[in-house]
Amino acid sequence: MAKNIKKRSIKSGLPPGTLVHIGEKSDREIKITVMDYHAGGCEEKEIKALKECFYYSDTSIVSWIDVEGLHEIEIVQQVGDCQGLHPLVLEDILNTDQRPKVEDYGDYLYIVLKMLRNEEGGGIVTEQVSLILGSNFVISFQEGMEGDVFNPIRERLRSGKGRIREMGTDYLAYALMDAIVDNYFVVLERVGERIEELEDEVVTDPRPETVRKIHQLKREVIFLRKAVWPLREVIGALERRESKLISETVVVYLRDLYDHAIQVIDTVEASRDMLAGMLDVYLSSISNRMNEIMKFLTIIGTIFIPLTFIAGVYGMNFQLMPELHWQWGYFACLFLMLTVAVFLLFYFKRKKWL
Repeated sequence: MAKNIKKRSIKSGLPPGTLVHIGEKSDREIKITVMDYHAGGCEEKEIKALKECFYYSDTSIVSWIDVEGLHEIEIVQQVGDCQGLHPLVLEDILNTDQRPKVEDYGDYLYIVLKMLRNEEGGGIVTEQVSLILGSNFVISFQEGMEGDVFNPIRERLRSGKGRIREMGTDYLAYALMDAIVDNYFVVLERVGERIEELEDEVVTDPRPETVRKIHQLKREVIFLRKAVWPLREVIGALERRESKLISETVVVYLRDLYDHAIQVIDTVEASRDMLAGMLDVYLSSISNRMNEIMKFLTIIGTIFIPLTFIAGVYGMNFQLMPELHWQWGYFACLFLMLTVAVFLLFYFKRKKWL
């Protein structure tokens, strides 16, 4: 699983609005792509500076500017210079430890979400996505990790399928959020499969390694809960149309997105409860296995107690013990010991202790 703890101590003592990148440093070069579209077509290009993006400020063309990478603070600073963003917004964009939220600054909305993806090794990769929703543009900031969940949106813009080209920036922001939330179901499906595998292992073959797997998955689910729980507040605020940037047409889609978010939260809570009870099942399985072992050893010990007694009596070597000089004494003693052992086994079987 990717590290989720960000070192925020580097900002200690700095004034509000100071631009400091908090997050994983990426070796990849920052990539800025622009998709300008309208009902009749779409133009896609890659640029080097954000100042090249804002030449459609007074037209009906919608621009989606996607910035992949935050380790160069100058890029974020250019956004602030071009769009007049509040310094605290720029600070939050660079701080990748933000809680999902939405803030209304009048001319634009600032939205923070967590994008989650399954790792090949079985863990979960998290990446913060910041959205700036303006009247005719949407700017998305990603941390710069390889891959994202926005390819279906790009394909719909290129091909003109659906209604995305005919709608405004609020619908584009909804589509991006919907892609992120829909991918939560993919992540949770994999988490569910891992929980089922752990359940089988806990019941059939509990090992010390199983506890480590349970705790690791439990940490991942807790982090999932932290990432998705505030979603309903974010989507609910957008659905209430507290901003003039959200049209009544998009509210219907936001309601559907809200339902999806609730389903995700319910699934996370169910997974969390299952993992919480799984540790108890593990301890019960270990206890049952220990009880079976102790039961077996107790039965063996109980059988050998009278045999040891008989062997001890005839091992005292007193001169006046008549059985010591009997010709069949040795075989009779063995027969007696065998009879006692068979009787005890039969008795335990009848009592259903075996």
